[in-house]
Amino acid sequence: MLRSADFERVLAQAPRSRSAHFAVHHVAARPSLPKKPVRRVDLQELSTAGAPTCPLPVDELPADAPMAGWWMGTVVPKRHARRAVTRNLLKRQMREAMSAHAGALPAGLWVLRLKAPFDVRQFTSPASAPLRSCARAELSVLLQRAAQAR
Repeated sequence: MLRSADFERVLAQAPRSRSAHFAVHHVAARPSLPKKPVRRVDLQELSTAGAPTCPLPVDELPADAPMAGWWMGTVVPKRHARRAVTRNLLKRQMREAMSAHAGALPAGLWVLRLKAPFDVRQFTSPASAPLRSCARAELSVLLQRAAQAR
């Protein structure tokens, strides 16, 4: 997900599941359409005019097309993870956990949010292996509960 309107729409919903440090929100919807119309290019002008076409991008799918797949966003505020190394580590762990549990989750918009900081006395290094494994385990349990809470 890229648009702030999509994040606001998903975060307006109550969390589907919570853990000590994370919350996951879900809306069974597609990403919103862009405000600006997508500029069309005349295919005859391109050197690839005769090439096979790819599926339409998500922004250009017809409104009545069946919804398939999921879109994910992550929120890791600076107030909960001061160092960029820690924020990036947590975002990577969030994306990995989401892709690992994607088959069990219903389609729609998903936002994983860091809601509390990890204890800096327990995890002294900003990108330590213990922090990585703790976040991975907590996210795994969180997404398993989210998949069951239909």
